[in-house]
Order: sequence, then C-alpha cells, then structure tokens
Amino acid sequence: MKGVILAGGHGTRLFPLTKATNKHLLPVGREPMLYHPIRQMVGAGISEILVVTSTDHMGDVVRCLGSGVDFGCRLSYRVQESASGIAHALALAESFAGGSPICVILGDNVFECAIEPYVAAFRGQGKGARVLLKEVGDPERYGVAALDEHQVIEIEEKPKNPKSHFAVVGLYLYDARVFDIIRGVEPSARGEYEITSVNNAYIATLELRYDICKGRWTDAGTFDSLAEANRILGGNDNRILDHDE
Repeated sequence: MKGVILAGGHGTRLFPLTKATNKHLLPVGREPMLYHPIRQMVGAGISEILVVTSTDHMGDVVRCLGSGVDFGCRLSYRVQESASGIAHALALAESFAGGSPICVILGDNVFECAIEPYVAAFRGQGKGARVLLKEVGDPERYGVAALDEHQVIEIEEKPKNPKSHFAVVGLYLYDARVFDIIRGVEPSARGEYEITSVNNAYIATLELRYDICKGRWTDAGTFDSLAEANRILGGNDNRILDHDE
C-alpha cells in the first residue's frame, strides 16, 4: 500500500496566516502540520508517500520535508495546478500508485489516535474502499453519511439538512479502481471534483466499508479548528496515541 497526502488549496479561511506560507506548514503543537499525516502513515506501515501541493508552495513543502529520510519513508511530490477538488488532486497520484491500493489523508486533518487499525482493516478487506466517520456538531461543513445498521447508504456533500451527524473525515482507503472512478466524475455545482462522488460510486457497488474514528479529530482549516488541533497534539507532545490508551 502507498500513501497520498493532499496538501493543496489556498487556505483562505486562515488568512493572513496563509499569506506567507502553505496552511499545512503552520505549526501544530511542536511541529509543522504536515509532519502528523506522515507519522500516521509510517506508523501504519506505509513507507512510500506522495505529497500533492500547490504551485505557490511546492518549494516550501519540499524544503520542510525533504526526501523523507527523517521520517523513515520515501517522499515524492506532485503539483496541483488549480484548486479543483479532492478527487482532482487525487487523480495526480495514479502513476505513483502504480496499481497499488492507496491510503489518502487530507493534510490538515489531525487524529489523536493511530490510523493503523483502519489501514489494517482495509488490508483485510481486500478490495473496494473504506472511510472513517466521526460524529460532529456541525455536519453541514462536511460530507455526511446516511447509515443503516450495516453500511453507509449515501454520502451527501455539505448538506443544508444533514441526514445524520456522522461526517466523513479526511482518511480514505481505496483499491486501484479509484482512478477509473475519478475519470467518470463530473464537477459539482461548486465546480469541483468531489471525493464524495468517488465514495458514492463505491457505495453503488456495495464495496464501501467504514470505521468510527476513535479519539479526538479535527480538520485544521479554520482558526477555531487550528486551535483544537494544537490542543490535541500539543497536549500529547505530538505523540500519536494507541487505541488502548
């Protein structure tokens, strides 16, 4: 399995902090934000990782992360020329994946506990896709999962009237078919290629499974959630907790 970290976008909700640097290089606890998803992947046994970021900040990201030797992995890089959605950014990873299954993390997502059990569950699953859900108080900000007793039956992107409080957070696990699915995705009303469309394609073939995220989680895309990310990792000295802690 290979890893993909998506770290593009303009970070407009964090302006003026992002006037001079990429959002994903802002400090969280004692480290740049991007260190966290790399450490999560390495802890899950993933040693080949692609970082996708924007044209404006590629140099800064490479200078910060280097080859990956400091993390015990091999890092590669791709530029996303325009902020056209998560699925658009993920499509840039096709040649890197080379037919392998992939673990995708949004670079501004912070998980208090290790992702390793979810990665292991997907390895055991063998095919299809797997997503991570978290009950939140503001589901209208996210892709929201409608659930029955056994599976996700639909994911709706940023709904005005959410069908549940379970948000799809920024960890996605896919088999190699994901790139064929992305090629069939149409832009949304927002003009973006949504990862929700990809996930719903797996739902349609009954190949999407899910886990409930253990421990605290946040996306660090606003001032409030960046502060929460600092509480989560700063309180643990940037250590990732095991699920039994």
